[in-house]
Amino acid sequence: MSGFGLAGPPPVPAIPGWRHVRTGKVRDLYSNDSNEILLVASDRVSAYDWVMPTTIPDKGAVLTQLSLFWFELLADIVPNHIISTDVPDIVADRAIIVQPLEMFAIECVARGYLTGSGWSEYQNSGAVCGQPLPAGILDGSKLPTTIFTPATKAEIGDHDINIDFETAAKIIGAGDAQELKELTITLYETAADFASSRGIILADTKFEFGRSASGEILLGDEALTPDSSRFWELSTWAPGGAQASYDKQFLRDYLVSSGWDRNSPPPELPAEIVEKTARRYREAFFHLTGSVF
Repeated sequence: MSGFGLAGPPPVPAIPGWRHVRTGKVRDLYSNDSNEILLVASDRVSAYDWVMPTTIPDKGAVLTQLSLFWFELLADIVPNHIISTDVPDIVADRAIIVQPLEMFAIECVARGYLTGSGWSEYQNSGAVCGQPLPAGILDGSKLPTTIFTPATKAEIGDHDINIDFETAAKIIGAGDAQELKELTITLYETAADFASSRGIILADTKFEFGRSASGEILLGDEALTPDSSRFWELSTWAPGGAQASYDKQFLRDYLVSSGWDRNSPPPELPAEIVEKTARRYREAFFHLTGSVF
């Protein structure tokens, strides 16, 4: 059991000139008569396939503004879906207008460090997504090379499943799978180098790609946010355990320690946890962009 919990999906604001199309875990999608998409990042936060009943202040704006920062920085590698940032006032700072894309049915994950589900898989099999790794790697270790570890795209309430490259190729075609692999690794390594210059380790990240009406592959969804990435503090990094992070790992750790049964709807988050989670999102933005949010 997972998803939005007993209350169901939250209400979404009515936006003149835009029709509500879909509500995801974090984002709400609208369309207009010009076939453009208004992508609105809410303050909702998800963990362990559940959307928490408590929101995180300014989270949606941080996600949107940080994505815009990375989209611009990485535009020479791959074009993106952005049309405009001139959005209705009711969703100012937290929304973008984008092209509709035919999204590829896989999530494109790059890992430069081993942790999370990759670490769990490695402990069980000595490999991640079918890629054998050397023995003796610790949780949080830097990998010898960046690895591409795709995953299925789950609907709300379902689990993403790590898959090997061959399975990804069967889902989207061998040629597209190879192109997305190469793009994912190049984007990750470029972003990781930049983050390192700001004192941040980009341990792993997830990208989503789609094909435009003209057939061009574009980077969609979000880019290199605390929701889609693990950001660690470079100065304190040490393999062998948990790392000081600027992402929602703090929230995940709290939920584990709280004794919450993941088969039941999550509890309201204490004010202290909300504040500390919000602070980590703002700190990620500051360290990466140099601007105070």
